[in-house]
Amino acid sequence: MVLGDNEVTKSVAASSGDRRVQVRRAALAGSIGTTIEWYDFFLYNTAAALVFPHLFFPASTGYAGVMQSFATYAVGFAARPVGAAIFGHWGDRLGRKATLIVTLLLMGLSSALVGMLPGTASIGIAAPLILVLLRLVQGIAIGGEWSGSVLLAMEWGDQRRRGLLASFAQVGVPVGLVLGTGGMTLLSATLSQEDFDSWGWRIPFLLSLVLVVIGLVIRLRILETPMFAGVVANKKTSKAPVKDAVRHHWREILLSAGLRFSEQMPFYLFTSFVLVYVVQRPEFSKTFVLNAVLVGALAELVLIPVFSQLSDRIGRKRVYLSGSVLTAVIAFPYFTVLSHSGHVLIFVAVIVSLVAHAMQYGPQAALIGESFPTHLRYGGAGLGYQLASVFAGGPAPLLATWLLHLTGTPYSVSIYIVLSAVVTILCVIALPDRSKANIDDVSVYARR
Repeated sequence: MVLGDNEVTKSVAASSGDRRVQVRRAALAGSIGTTIEWYDFFLYNTAAALVFPHLFFPASTGYAGVMQSFATYAVGFAARPVGAAIFGHWGDRLGRKATLIVTLLLMGLSSALVGMLPGTASIGIAAPLILVLLRLVQGIAIGGEWSGSVLLAMEWGDQRRRGLLASFAQVGVPVGLVLGTGGMTLLSATLSQEDFDSWGWRIPFLLSLVLVVIGLVIRLRILETPMFAGVVANKKTSKAPVKDAVRHHWREILLSAGLRFSEQMPFYLFTSFVLVYVVQRPEFSKTFVLNAVLVGALAELVLIPVFSQLSDRIGRKRVYLSGSVLTAVIAFPYFTVLSHSGHVLIFVAVIVSLVAHAMQYGPQAALIGESFPTHLRYGGAGLGYQLASVFAGGPAPLLATWLLHLTGTPYSVSIYIVLSAVVTILCVIALPDRSKANIDDVSVYARR
């Protein structure tokens, strides 16, 4: 059985005043939930660059240790489509709210366990194996989290402002980046290197449990979205929603994955690989690079809603294409600055790279969510969004490290970024723009 009759009735029959309250709660639940999820995820990213190579792979050379650390990082991305399929099924069967509570618990508990995990020196080969297992759980949770968080606000609010409302979940990414990276920055700056490497890095992971409690309190207070409640009331739910989404909307799933290439792949280079690359120059500390990423994330807090609201006015595709073109344009200058410039220009380059990301990431939630009908939206949008993780985000730091090692020049990574932008531009052009469509009308998705 899906939703209870009482909650379906309340959701469908909500008055304008009740609806406004629920919209605010849904936006808060989406943004805080993804903040917690991405806080945990970025903690892992930062630790993978700065701590895990010598803690879990101490017998490796410096290059091999970084590669092994980023390989465990990639495992979490490979698990994301699995999470999207698992939770997409239940999100389109049981509803957005119940599914999101489970994803939140999974992410928080697995992150806290990472903070408690002994190193290889203490428990041997079991340490990296358990790390990979916990990373898999994180990836599965993230895989189910995104689409539900986006749909909470998007399906509750004013449909003329879908871009802005859906972006509240997207804002959770820079907030999580600020909290996760900021926590690591503070600890690395105040503790000795020995203390930070032995126990200091664990503190932010353990604090995940506190954040999970906050997120649960908020999510338990919201009702199911009226769009999905309407599907339940009319007995239109699918028995196998993920299977039906793949069968009837495979094109949208693939295009949704492709349009993420120039957003996701460069983003993980701009926020994770950069930590490894810049500190190879002895005059730059990891604290300096973390601060630059932190300021860039703060800029995204403002820019994601701005570009999302702009997409409500002029269309998602125009804003998105502008961001992907900007990403391609800065690919070569970015690494020139990182390789040869001083502190000020590097700081600016890191911020500009995240501006290009915000131009895409803001409108992206609505652009992908609008591509699927309500009864298949959780699974379809989740699969499209997370499938990119296998080919774009997950391998990015690993491939960038390998390319740099193979060619000896960072411009091989620039070419990698430009190619990702080309893929995105082609996919965005091919995807229909439903910015102004009534997405509660299933006929909008009929093949023409």
